[in-house]
Amino acid sequence: MSSIDVLPARVQTAKIAVGVTFALNGLAIAGWLARAPAIRDGLELSTAGFGLLLLCMSGASVASIPLAGPLVQRAGPARAVLLGSMSMVFGLVALATGTLLGSVALAGSALLFCGFGVSTWDVAMNVEAADVERRLQRTIMPRFHAGFSLGTVGGAGVGALTAAVGLPVWAQLYLTAAVIVAVQIVVVRRFLPHVEPEPGARPVITAGQVWREPRTVLIGLIMLGFGFTEGTANDWLAISLVDGYHTGDTMGAIGFGVFVTAMTAGRMVGGQATDRWGRVPVLRVTALAALAGLLLVVFGGSIPFALAGALLWGLGASLGFPIGMSAAADDPIRAAMRVSVAGSIGYGAFLAGPPLIGFLSEHFGPRNGLLCVLAALLIGLATSHAAKPAP
Repeated sequence: MSSIDVLPARVQTAKIAVGVTFALNGLAIAGWLARAPAIRDGLELSTAGFGLLLLCMSGASVASIPLAGPLVQRAGPARAVLLGSMSMVFGLVALATGTLLGSVALAGSALLFCGFGVSTWDVAMNVEAADVERRLQRTIMPRFHAGFSLGTVGGAGVGALTAAVGLPVWAQLYLTAAVIVAVQIVVVRRFLPHVEPEPGARPVITAGQVWREPRTVLIGLIMLGFGFTEGTANDWLAISLVDGYHTGDTMGAIGFGVFVTAMTAGRMVGGQATDRWGRVPVLRVTALAALAGLLLVVFGGSIPFALAGALLWGLGASLGFPIGMSAAADDPIRAAMRVSVAGSIGYGAFLAGPPLIGFLSEHFGPRNGLLCVLAALLIGLATSHAAKPAP
């Protein structure tokens, strides 16, 4: 992290650059996931086989997060974002080639690079975002995460458009990779300056020391609770509406759209709410909103109530992750390591959530399976006090 004093105009430029890289990160991920059926068919995999293939990316992503902290601490956010995004580019190119050739082995190797790239990119851009936020002296982290959400919407739109016009998925991935290279090389040069460590200097703080910090671990648990709440809706809300209420795919898509829109809107206005009332009260209110939304989806008994629940669920899930990132980065000197450790805990929700919900839904029904989110929300509520700004 930088401790160099910079002009306000430079901070504003960095703010725009960080916003662009958040959006591009979302586009890079959602763009290829939107064409997942075409990739599955190109590789001639079953749905179960494709699910196992996806573990290459999610496993590599979670395993790489602890490595991102030392990298950002030494090389700086700009270089780490560039490295992560170029790893993502290499992965997308290899995935496109694997799909074109029908090579499952090449596609699996490609997703390992994508997993490393997305986690490194994510930690580094959040560290840079926290630095910009600190210099502006107002909460803007939720807006950066809203930019990511808008990027995912854009990526899904690109995937839908290219599929509609008949563009092969491998061609879309090559084009996406080219866009990432062109944009990222420009935007990282607009990041805030980074103080290079002295040659041979010992790190300010090590990963082992951070893992022994109670506050950092509690912040990670906040992110775990809210991340599980968000990820469950992303993966299972549409399916739960379709199967649980015996409705069509269109209504499932509408319910998911309501959730995503509400979450994006919550992130757009969440900064002002946090500045006015504080991190801890906002986290607690949003957790209660998510709880009310979950109960409406599960027990509402009708589609209108379920859609109202999706709205509350989206608002409630919107701020836990960005506020957790800001809290972990309160100290600019130790921000990189703390963000990576808290992120390691938080992103565990996205790895464990999908199979757990699938198992519970199969045994207890598509709506009742969602009730395990209650435990995640209780974790978020119980640890919310740790988000209070460090003295």
